[in-house]
Amino acid sequence: MTQLHGEYECKMDAKGRLMIPTALKKQLPKEAGDSFFINRGFEKCCVLYPSNEWQQIASEINKLSDYIQKERMFKRYFLRGASKLEMDNASRVLLPKSLQEYANLQGELVLLAYGNKIEVWNKAEYDKMLNEEPSDFSALAEEVMTNRKKEANDGI
Repeated sequence: MTQLHGEYECKMDAKGRLMIPTALKKQLPKEAGDSFFINRGFEKCCVLYPSNEWQQIASEINKLSDYIQKERMFKRYFLRGASKLEMDNASRVLLPKSLQEYANLQGELVLLAYGNKIEVWNKAEYDKMLNEEPSDFSALAEEVMTNRKKEANDGI
């Protein structure tokens, strides 16, 4: 599984192209080639997946039933706007207009890489989101991580 990491500030040009930073590009798995898939994030951001990671996600989503309303709705919302992107010779990808509008992507952007994905944020929105950090981040971490450990131990 891909383990991307880092926070990168970059700019989107007037044509909607985003240059993938060299330090991030070096982390991409060879299996991904020069392609990504992008879709809407759960917050007002977009998410880039290396193509090999997207194939695994798409495989899981395809297992969901079209006969179960919640699963059908999830598929629609998750896949809405999903597009394949190819890096050009200058390591740029062209972001779809509809996703630029969805996440207010323009000018200064932040790429937040973690796990198998890269979130693409409008810099002002990203800064605003981080400024709304929970008043007691320590308590949130304790709750979330304690539950994860409990689940892992219950699975033994």
